[in-house]
Amino acid sequence: MDTPDAAPLDLIIFGGTGDLAWRKLLPALYMAHLHGSLGERHRIVGLGRHDWSRRQYVEFVDRMSRPVVEPAAMQPLHWQDFLRRLDYVQLDATQPEGFERLKGACQPDGAKVFYLATAPSLFTAITARLHEAGLVDARSRVVLEKPLGHDLASARAINEAVARHFEERQIYRIDHYLGKETVQNLMVLRFGNAIYEPMWRTPYVRSVQITVAETVGVGTRAGFYDGTGAMRDMVQNHLLQLLCIVAMEPPISLDADDVRDEKLKVLRSLRRLGPAQLRHDTVRGQYTAGTVDGQPVPGYQQEDGVPAGSRTETFVALRAHIDNARWAGVPFYLRTGKRMPRRQSEIIVEFTQPPFSIFAGQSGMEQANRLVITLQPEESIRLQMMAKEPGSGMRMRPVFLNLDLQSAFTERRAEAYERLLIDVVRGRLTHFMRRDELEAAWKWADPILQGWAETNDAPKPYPAGSWGPPAASALVARENVLWSEAQ
Repeated sequence: MDTPDAAPLDLIIFGGTGDLAWRKLLPALYMAHLHGSLGERHRIVGLGRHDWSRRQYVEFVDRMSRPVVEPAAMQPLHWQDFLRRLDYVQLDATQPEGFERLKGACQPDGAKVFYLATAPSLFTAITARLHEAGLVDARSRVVLEKPLGHDLASARAINEAVARHFEERQIYRIDHYLGKETVQNLMVLRFGNAIYEPMWRTPYVRSVQITVAETVGVGTRAGFYDGTGAMRDMVQNHLLQLLCIVAMEPPISLDADDVRDEKLKVLRSLRRLGPAQLRHDTVRGQYTAGTVDGQPVPGYQQEDGVPAGSRTETFVALRAHIDNARWAGVPFYLRTGKRMPRRQSEIIVEFTQPPFSIFAGQSGMEQANRLVITLQPEESIRLQMMAKEPGSGMRMRPVFLNLDLQSAFTERRAEAYERLLIDVVRGRLTHFMRRDELEAAWKWADPILQGWAETNDAPKPYPAGSWGPPAASALVARENVLWSEAQ
């Protein structure tokens, strides 16, 4: 599936005038162009409903995407070279005429990558139209943006529709969290260092926390978000994928299917949460008016486009268990929310205390060792250990051993979308979800969503700028655990 740099390739973006395209995809492709990751005959074709010429589309990209690129990377000559790669085709995904125009705009002997940066409701029509127009062949690839469905049944329907025209090896279900440098480094940390493997399990691990916190509200996405909520938007995909990488067994190789086989085993081992467990092990929240970064912000129900009385959750915290020999009895705490105090994504592996401590009664606070893997806003890996304070006596305090990735590697660190787009161009599937992975995640998430719908309880309120409802702290406190910001 790899396309040599010298071979022609068209990267075709459905939704080429949308926010995702000009905010993320096109700047990422420019960075790939700048650093020589795109071949000379690799072109980018934006698709949209606007009756635009190529020149008008180029002007649009120049106006919208240029300010998004890092100032240090904006080199005018390279930017103009990048803009020369662009083409535009007017296309309505529900009408066949545009697909014939698209066919005429493609390089005759080139491979084609179709990036579906559209609503998932259009995936079925787009893939069928591509097939009817003769645009799909053995070298074609299709990239599917999340969310892939709103439950198991709809996810299966999308997968089946796409599979009528593309083989599984041609389908790239993208989750940009899997493109983050530190997430991919976690594989090396776990499986490339012998010191971790013996204790990466029960009884040496006490608990695992995975947090993805956002300071933003729903913004202009209220229409989409109110029908989705935090569970579908973040937990079912981003957080479960992070959990899989933390918890998976060593794959036999880095082959895409070998890695994804092990992730699938984790998803199949997740304990299902029935009605009794939902009240005990899950917390739903919804932000109210408050202050974030020193600025007053409205509550969720005061946001434009949110219906009065909405019960959509903007916060989820839950306790999960993996029923296998490695993780038996170890709780995994997952948490995500909007309008939190700071933007933060991190994984914390907390190890158990020694069975007997000779330091009991000594001054200072003895704390458990913790491996803290920060994904954003800055990527880092730190190991918290206990050390003696200078001076007489044996007073202790926690200190960090810092895996200084910034100093150790002076090379530029590509952003997640750039890395994943190059993986697509080069035919690398390891960091993309396979169909059975996606469906296994929905099998676990569906009963939680159904249980919440049946109880019809309102989400617990929490002020914007806080770490969520008090019930989220109580969820972990029952096992004498604290969320990271309270430690």
